[in-house]
Amino acid sequence: MDLEQKIQSKAAKVGVIGLGYVGLPLALHFSEAGLDTTGFDIDEDKVEKLNRGESYIRHIPAARLASVKDHFRATMDMGTLGTMDAILVCVPTPIHEDRTPDLTYLIRTAEDITLTLRPGQLIAVESSTYPGTTEEKLLPILSRNGLKVGTDFFLVYSPEREDPGNTEFTVGNIPKVIGGVTPQCLRLGIALYSHITEKLVPVSSPAAAEATKMLENVYRAVNIATVNEMKMIFDRMGLDVWEIIEAAKTKPFGFQAFYPGLGPGGHCIPVDPFFLSWKAKQVGTEAKFIELAGEVNSYMPYYAIGKIREALSARGKKLGNASILVLGIAYKKDVDDARESPAIDLMEILRREGAVVDYNDPYIPHLTPIRHHDFDVRSVDLTAEALRRYDCVVLATDHSFYDYEFLLQHAACVVDTKNMFPKHEKVMKA
Repeated sequence: MDLEQKIQSKAAKVGVIGLGYVGLPLALHFSEAGLDTTGFDIDEDKVEKLNRGESYIRHIPAARLASVKDHFRATMDMGTLGTMDAILVCVPTPIHEDRTPDLTYLIRTAEDITLTLRPGQLIAVESSTYPGTTEEKLLPILSRNGLKVGTDFFLVYSPEREDPGNTEFTVGNIPKVIGGVTPQCLRLGIALYSHITEKLVPVSSPAAAEATKMLENVYRAVNIATVNEMKMIFDRMGLDVWEIIEAAKTKPFGFQAFYPGLGPGGHCIPVDPFFLSWKAKQVGTEAKFIELAGEVNSYMPYYAIGKIREALSARGKKLGNASILVLGIAYKKDVDDARESPAIDLMEILRREGAVVDYNDPYIPHLTPIRHHDFDVRSVDLTAEALRRYDCVVLATDHSFYDYEFLLQHAACVVDTKNMFPKHEKVMKA
């Protein structure tokens, strides 16, 4: 049976490398579609939990893992990649401190695959990256052993569009963009993804698919920066940006609402635009909007610091010796993901300024050292007594869990970056 027949008949064995917020849901979708699926990860704790039927991602219940126990397993053994018919790559693609692409995980994964690559395998890359990566960086590695792409093995790029916590749009109903190195690569990629996705959007090449992902996230980054800048301008004018956004939303065309805050977080928006900015320089041009948006968004925690300082000063306090409670450190509402969260940047700046900083987040009970930060602290309880101990409470992430009336009642003052509190003498909007 050839690869296309295996895929169409669901006899193909699927391997997913990287079992995070993208890879695990993807693996479960293939398992739920009836394909034998193996998840690969270097994190032993993750692998053991999954094989016990335990989930480490809030919006993926253990019951979902139990429902696919006959079709899904996890392993750390990359040596078994050769037994897979289709391998999907969902590893991190961060940026360096100088905002240049860090392809370490992607390159290492390609090298792992090459060790056991055999004729009749399909490789699908989902990790976000700059246009050209698949063909310029990964294809030469995968071809080292003399296997020919499009004949012996097949290579596609299909960017993930995962939105953690979004119950309306999931892998199944989000259109899937896909580009193949050759027509046969594309044909097989479409056959594979059609098992889990209602609509496939074929494009001319892997680079076009990579560029699609970049455009999607640049669009969001630039618009978030725009509304953040508008917030600062309107504040100087004595205007409420949230009131203005609500009024602008009434226009039935030509306007889409974006909301201000501490800046974007997560694995895509704070990172992906800089992949494209870097690539633009490689081809002799500039990405001015991207660079400017990055500057504005990166500044937002500092803008909040100014508001915290102002709120404290009005009460005769100085930031340098104040006790501050940050509410919510996840990068977005109601998720348990703190990657690239601007709330953690805010905590870091407060700590450097000499403040005593604690946090509360019901979904992240323990903040451990991560990229760029070395916090090792636990979430504090939100009791009335605890709230009264702090000079200022800062709302960074607007979880549904929070009782805003209770918080306002017991906090000495509140700096609100999410417009969740009513106008009140205790509240400073930021």
